[in-house]
Amino acid sequence: MYLWENADWPNFDWNETELFKLLLRVSKEQARLLGHMGSLGFELRNEANLFILTEDVLKSSDIEGETLAPDQVRSSIARQLGMDIAGLIPADRNVDGVVEMMLDASANYAEALTEERLFAWHRSLFPTGQSGMTKIRVGNWRVDKNGPMQVVSGPIGKEKVHYEAPPANRIADEMSQFMFWFEQPGDMDPLLIAGLAHLWFITIHPFDDGNGRIARAIADMALARSENTEQRFYSMSAQICREQRTYYNLLERTQKGGLDITQWQNWFLNCLLGAIEGAQKTLSVVLNKSHFWERFAKEPLNKRQIKVLNKMLDGFEGKLTTSKWSKIAKCSQDTAYRDILDLIKREALQKNPAGGRSTSYSLKASNYPTNS
Repeated sequence: MYLWENADWPNFDWNETELFKLLLRVSKEQARLLGHMGSLGFELRNEANLFILTEDVLKSSDIEGETLAPDQVRSSIARQLGMDIAGLIPADRNVDGVVEMMLDASANYAEALTEERLFAWHRSLFPTGQSGMTKIRVGNWRVDKNGPMQVVSGPIGKEKVHYEAPPANRIADEMSQFMFWFEQPGDMDPLLIAGLAHLWFITIHPFDDGNGRIARAIADMALARSENTEQRFYSMSAQICREQRTYYNLLERTQKGGLDITQWQNWFLNCLLGAIEGAQKTLSVVLNKSHFWERFAKEPLNKRQIKVLNKMLDGFEGKLTTSKWSKIAKCSQDTAYRDILDLIKREALQKNPAGGRSTSYSLKASNYPTNS
């Protein structure tokens, strides 16, 4: 029996006593983070918001096995937020679409969640009307013309069915009930609303594709309502991505169980706590970046140097070499080497101990505070 086949569906229940201490702790950490961010200046808050939104879009897509270009995501978000930052590049239509949906969910959190709004989100996710090579029904509920909506894995002929969603002829009524509850959830704790909204929507699975990303956007919308702010300072999608195996296993168990979802709400709250605690890393990156540019704001750096330094400050993966510099800055390796030597002279970069073909460079730590 699936969750939606229970006689009392969708009358969910959970053990409030069991969740009380955890809920209190998460609420306290949420308030502490918002207070900390509120004490920062306007520019730093915007930078933190941009950093988190970029991570959120990337990780929500990663969960679905879709890899987006980080530079395109960052540029798309900055443009749509009206932020004037260096190094903006054009973004593909599918990137802009994902960003549009995520920003609408968080920035316009106070607006009602309606059928029309969900259809618009879905069209943004699939601007070509296709999911990969498959044509799908976009901007409307699924119709199941090829059979029931199932979540499966494994090779053809040996598929394992993890979940089967309610039949298409029930979706309109199911979604009407869900949206009515989402706008009038009663006196339920806002954090529990976010957890339930995520589970309830993804259990209905109303679209041909994109249900996971939209479920996470709805949860973010509920969290934004709980905080009364359009800016995001932590990423639930990033934390879910880190716990992806647990997420899918628990989702499958919950959807094959009864209406007591205490275990799901417990996991969601712990995931939220992990996301909030992980925001401290984001804050460190933003503060370090601000401190660094305070030091070098008046230095006569060229556009290539500014672009690569910003990449390094945002969390450059691996070691910086002249070949990586030339690739990022789109210049010759000779030009890259001259740029690097200039920054070493200005004490922005330092040469790492290993030499020869392993020669690499890093930011000079004395220019900004570290976490050590």
